[in-house]
Amino acid sequence: MPGKSKNRINDFVIRLANVNGTGSASANSLLMKAVFRMGIPVMGKNFFPSNIQGLPTWYEIRITKDSYLARSGHVDIMVAMNAQTYQQDLRDVSPGGVMIYDSTWPRDSMLSRDDVTILGIPLARMCNEHFTNARARILMKNMAYVGALAALLDLDRDVIANLVEETFAAKKALIPLNMEAIQLGFEYVQQTFECPLPTRVEPMNKTSGHIMIDGNTAAGLGCLYAGATVGAWYPITPSTSLMDAFKMFAERFRKDAKTGERNYCIIQAEDELSAIGIVLGASWNGARAFTPTSGPGLSLMSEFIGFAYFAELPAVLFDVQRVGPSTGMPTRTQQADILAAAYASHGDTRHVLLFPADPKECFELSVTAFDLADRLQTPVIVLLDLDIGMNDWMCEELTWDDGFQPDRGKVLNAQELEEAENFYRYLDPDNDGIPYRTYPGVHPKGAYFVRGSGHNKFGAYTEDADEYQEVVDRLSRKWVTAAKLVPAPIIYRCQKPTDLAIVSVGSCDYAISEALDRLAERGIYLDYLRVKAFPFGDEVTEFLGQHARVFVVEQNRDAQLKSLLTLETDYPKNCMTSVLNYNGLPIDCRCIVAAIEQAVSEGMAA
Repeated sequence: MPGKSKNRINDFVIRLANVNGTGSASANSLLMKAVFRMGIPVMGKNFFPSNIQGLPTWYEIRITKDSYLARSGHVDIMVAMNAQTYQQDLRDVSPGGVMIYDSTWPRDSMLSRDDVTILGIPLARMCNEHFTNARARILMKNMAYVGALAALLDLDRDVIANLVEETFAAKKALIPLNMEAIQLGFEYVQQTFECPLPTRVEPMNKTSGHIMIDGNTAAGLGCLYAGATVGAWYPITPSTSLMDAFKMFAERFRKDAKTGERNYCIIQAEDELSAIGIVLGASWNGARAFTPTSGPGLSLMSEFIGFAYFAELPAVLFDVQRVGPSTGMPTRTQQADILAAAYASHGDTRHVLLFPADPKECFELSVTAFDLADRLQTPVIVLLDLDIGMNDWMCEELTWDDGFQPDRGKVLNAQELEEAENFYRYLDPDNDGIPYRTYPGVHPKGAYFVRGSGHNKFGAYTEDADEYQEVVDRLSRKWVTAAKLVPAPIIYRCQKPTDLAIVSVGSCDYAISEALDRLAERGIYLDYLRVKAFPFGDEVTEFLGQHARVFVVEQNRDAQLKSLLTLETDYPKNCMTSVLNYNGLPIDCRCIVAAIEQAVSEGMAA
């Protein structure tokens, strides 16, 4: 019986260890959502292998009354359902924690730690005795541990019942089976152990106005809202679900109510090079078009990205970053495509990048990406990562304006072309680096072809040195304009004057916010700037110049954000200190706190 576990109310981590392909996803997600619906801030992260089934998989739920939504780096309750990982799972439990395992098969010799409470529940035996269908016996073990945790943690069973009904609304025959399994686990624990555990939940009211969503789904909805009608992609982990989400939303909202005709086009191309080619063709014809991919796909697309940059075609790319190089680890997260995206293709190219930090920003920056692509007539790359894209996040409800109108930029219509004496595709009458364009077919004076080879400002082929240089110099002016149009960084100023700061991007944000609190408790105060876009605006360079030491936090080995800051700003490289996390697991606050504490203690930050 538990006697060693800590008294932790609404502040602990559950890790569920399973075998990939055994149907645990629904049970794990249900647990996480039950906590959320009890008004308690929560996050869920899935660590799964890239094979179809058979290898270990873990799902981690952080219950956090203080709304710290990064990984905590520790485990308070382990539900061990995979005998192959019992010893590793036991090692990962924090002192004073609890390990729950399926005691159908005795494992006493494998499970022994004096500082951990170990609870055996015969989940397989209960399900084998209760259910006759072989597949049900396997799947219902997962729901049985939901019932066991409901008793141990004092979860609201009415909330769980409602979630079961919602989860299996399309397959109502499964509802009673799942409820029976939950009841099996609940009753066994109630009769066998003292419930609830000292580590448990209590209802709160801190999730009002929030939703649970993953970044790929939010981005897919953002594409729909932005007016995208064409999507082309080649399936690749972890970006495929973004197109799946767009397809789901388009089937609902992009069909003519009377005829049933689809007002969208989604194409699964034969490879990534074809996908980006389709997107550029569609955008040239006036559609808003996009492609989701990951690092290997971005590598293949780089030639066409350079073509779009020089021919000045709008396009939106979503790079859901994963671990590389090469195939790397497809189901682990990283931020290692920053430099590849910023300078994709050969020659002198620089591309607009957007860095969402959570699913809400995936939605918002998707809309921003299409407007920027049209206004600047260039590719815009949204750099999220697997952690944001595929994991469950609590974020503020998504909002939009029903009167939203896409900003299509400098597009001449038929009347404007009729009134013009001539139209020349690459002239810059406004001196902002952005020429005017036309959609093919609207008027004989408009452009009917696009040129990715050497051209002059009139759109004619050239190999003249001065004419070529005039065009690429104009593209530099466009880059200056882009820096004024992209989203400004988010800046946090601490309550006390400091010359120390953190600069970061994307999904590092929640870990940094927690680290700032931990460091302040130790008397170390830092300002914080989160980059939302590249090119860097004046706010970034001004912020850097206000601090003597800047810690650049990112999730890659080679300090790519730091390199980009070195290349694109005048801030001294020797005043920047890298804090790096690149093992494929989402960053938590511990490495940030440790690195900054060490630097302060050694006088580096003085």
